[in-house]
Amino acid sequence: KIEAIGTPLKDWNVNIYRGILTGYNDAFIIDKAKKEEILANCQSEEERKKTDELIRPILRGRDIKRYGYEFADLYLLFIPWHFPLHQRTPEIKGASKEAEKAFENQYPAIYNHLLQYKEELSNRNKAETGIRYEWYALQRWGANYWEDFFKEKLLYSEIVREPQFFLDKNGQFFAEATTFIMTGENLEYLYHLLHSKTITYFFKTFYAGGGLGSDGYRYKKVFLEKLPIPKPILSISLEESAIENSIYKLYGFSEEEIKFIENQK
Repeated sequence: KIEAIGTPLKDWNVNIYRGILTGYNDAFIIDKAKKEEILANCQSEEERKKTDELIRPILRGRDIKRYGYEFADLYLLFIPWHFPLHQRTPEIKGASKEAEKAFENQYPAIYNHLLQYKEELSNRNKAETGIRYEWYALQRWGANYWEDFFKEKLLYSEIVREPQFFLDKNGQFFAEATTFIMTGENLEYLYHLLHSKTITYFFKTFYAGGGLGSDGYRYKKVFLEKLPIPKPILSISLEESAIENSIYKLYGFSEEEIKFIENQK
């Protein structure tokens, strides 16, 4: 019945992406003190302004909580492949000396920070670092979807004991590799339904691919995309206190079916 009435998430107008993979977090993920130090090392107000735009607040999987987050005051140095010539990516083939020189000249404060880690950064994925992209660039920067980090989105932890989703309405945060994002339509609706006990029960029981340990489970993309969720209707409440009854209404469950589900949760 849930599959007859619900629509798999893969058929909704949403996209699911993994967060940024740095390849070496010590270099790219910094605390507030290091952020201020880098900005203080800028030689001009223009450099400071440009540099500040590259330092983005970031959430890790462990920072996402049920209906929210705990910001650890950590920031990502967002350095795409071939930066700052990344807009020319199609015409740049492989690691670019021209891009590195431009980076060093235009963003010396960040360049000098990363230079301290050049050996470690160069020893990341050796099949690609220094070959496909420069030693100072992120290993995976979301080349096809990085602009979605600035949009309204759901951020969520993949491995959990309970649903942990945060609705970033203002596109404030970037996501680290242990966090996933969902962008597209009806995000607030999905945000509330995915936190519900009923949808969580359906997912864990039929779609999560088995448990992890005694009570853990995984919101793996391929699993989550199969989850059938009813499309929204106007006459339901998304308030936390009313969400379970709203879901019963969406699926059209009988009293007997509701009683069975309540006994399983």
